[in-house]
Amino acid sequence: MMIRLFATTLFLGILVITGFSQPTVWTIQKDVAFLSSDLTEGRMTGSQGERLSAQFIAERYEQIGLTPKGTEGFYQTFSFKAPANPHDAKGEGEEKTCTNVVGYIDNGAPATVIIGAHYDHLGLGGSGSGSLSTDVDEIHNGADDNASGVAGLLYIAGQLARGKDKTNNYLFIAFSGEELGLFGSKHYADNPTIDLATANYMINMDMVGRLDSVLVINGVGTSPSWNTSLEKIRTEGYTITTTESGVGPSDLTSFYRKDIPSIHFFTGQHKDYHKPTDDANLVNHEGIRQVGDHILALIHELNGQDKLAFTKTKDTDSRKAASFKVTLGVMPDYTYQGDGMRIDGVLDDRPAFNAGMEDGDIILQIGETPVGNIYDYMGALANYGKGQKAMVKVKRKDQVMEKEVEF
Repeated sequence: MMIRLFATTLFLGILVITGFSQPTVWTIQKDVAFLSSDLTEGRMTGSQGERLSAQFIAERYEQIGLTPKGTEGFYQTFSFKAPANPHDAKGEGEEKTCTNVVGYIDNGAPATVIIGAHYDHLGLGGSGSGSLSTDVDEIHNGADDNASGVAGLLYIAGQLARGKDKTNNYLFIAFSGEELGLFGSKHYADNPTIDLATANYMINMDMVGRLDSVLVINGVGTSPSWNTSLEKIRTEGYTITTTESGVGPSDLTSFYRKDIPSIHFFTGQHKDYHKPTDDANLVNHEGIRQVGDHILALIHELNGQDKLAFTKTKDTDSRKAASFKVTLGVMPDYTYQGDGMRIDGVLDDRPAFNAGMEDGDIILQIGETPVGNIYDYMGALANYGKGQKAMVKVKRKDQVMEKEVEF
């Protein structure tokens, strides 16, 4: 009741302040605003703020008309041992209990489309949370990461509940535990509430709230149908860039591991990533609607086809990411399509910052290893350990220079 009252008051306030004329964008803004409000305290996995968020999502499912498809109504609650630190592969930290929120549209179809987005975030930040502002103790509201993805999921659910695309059933999952290591999606994939043999494909949204000129779609190599269908969808005001691998730092990975064609929509990294400044006022709410409409157009296109064929991909990014022990302290520009690895942001007091690198620099070489893309960049980092030095060749506008980096 408290959540309904708060959300209604918030919604009415948004209407008065913004004057939005499109109800769908109103609703998207309301959903982002609640999930990324101080009331949810950063939605840390296993926290009271996470539970409030799960209740909000379940109530929105009910409003839309989804059928509960968890293990207890809309909820699928589970426990796991969290990593004690980023290098803990055994799970030697504290035990966490958290909840996936699962809803369903049953069209009586033989196959089901899975649509997902994680809703957990970093809480108050601090050491071990994944925050890039470890010297502060503030609420990390996570408006883009990933209130935006959940708002997109709810928008798509509403459209499909009212629409005519009934060739498939539709399963909607708001995952918890993603920030600590994809725990929510892995739990669901290992303990599904539908027969995964009937799963047609999976679409994931993670950080879709900063649409500017490029929309990134990862995992298109997981089925030959992705590229052929995506090429038929018109875009307005943005272009598409794609990657092949079905493995990456988001929840599509858990379903790819079950041989389900899986893709991930993403609007790019930014300076507010994993910081307290990732707030709702910076989100492009109309952009979330555009991403949602792109996904709806893709679903419509695929509904005229047979069940998607699955293809294994080269898991390049996962293998290399697991092997390097050092970092430059930069945020890659995942939307960049040229040669090299473009830096979207340089973090204070990290190796790249100390070496004099700047936002917008393009890394061309690390030591003896040429860098043609982000995977080359991660592979190059695998050659170094803490305390070692390397000459890094970067391009700044039209000038190529070398910077000495100490890891």
